[in-house]
Amino acid sequence: MQNETTKIAILVAISTLVFLLVPMFLILYIRSYNRHKKNHVLEKQNMQQKFESEMLQTRVEVQDQTMQSIATELHDNVGQLLSLTTLTLNSVNLNDGEKARKKIDNSLALVNKSIKELRELAKLLHGEQLVENGIGHAIDQEINWLNKAGAYELKIDNRLTDLQITSPNKDLILLRLLQEIINNIIKHAQATCIQIDSHLTNNILHLRVAENGIGFNPEEIKSKKSGMGLNSIYKRIEMINGKLILNSTPGEGTSISIEVPYP
Repeated sequence: MQNETTKIAILVAISTLVFLLVPMFLILYIRSYNRHKKNHVLEKQNMQQKFESEMLQTRVEVQDQTMQSIATELHDNVGQLLSLTTLTLNSVNLNDGEKARKKIDNSLALVNKSIKELRELAKLLHGEQLVENGIGHAIDQEINWLNKAGAYELKIDNRLTDLQITSPNKDLILLRLLQEIINNIIKHAQATCIQIDSHLTNNILHLRVAENGIGFNPEEIKSKKSGMGLNSIYKRIEMINGKLILNSTPGEGTSISIEVPYP
């Protein structure tokens, strides 16, 4: 009888302990869950803030690049057209009616060309030819600026101009990546030919830029992820879950391929 009483007492004690421990474990679990949930929310907020900060920086850089292009165009193209117009008008001899008429006609043609160039610049200034019209048109705009320089043989296969879908954030980053790559070519590559290909296949956007410049050792660049603006390029590729493939050989040029899930 005493053994039975002892067993019952032990069972009651164990049951009581279990009933006490279960709520305690539940409370600890709930507190731990809430803490992890709060940390997760804070982490997401920090990531979102970093993304928004990077997007703002990218937008500013794109606008800055655009303003530099506009300034160059005003100086090198529109400025020259207006200077030539002034020289032509100043050389008009009203006593020679036929030559005067030809020079005035030429001046009017130069003025009309200047107006056309200024209209194009105004559109660019208001963003009508940037990512608002899609990444294909933004690529075309960069190619247009590069072509006006007249320093390179360009081979272009841009299949994104008729793209019906857009992704404004990715488009902006892709545009900035293209600008950085082109700037690197201009500053460092000593190239004479640039090839730009772009297309969308199986929801992956492909952008490839190749040139025939002096090249470099890609292993050193990959290990350091620095120099020639590549640190920024790698960082932004990661932001949009993309992949960058860099191939270069000293003396044989460089190619950069970008693959990004799209949209």
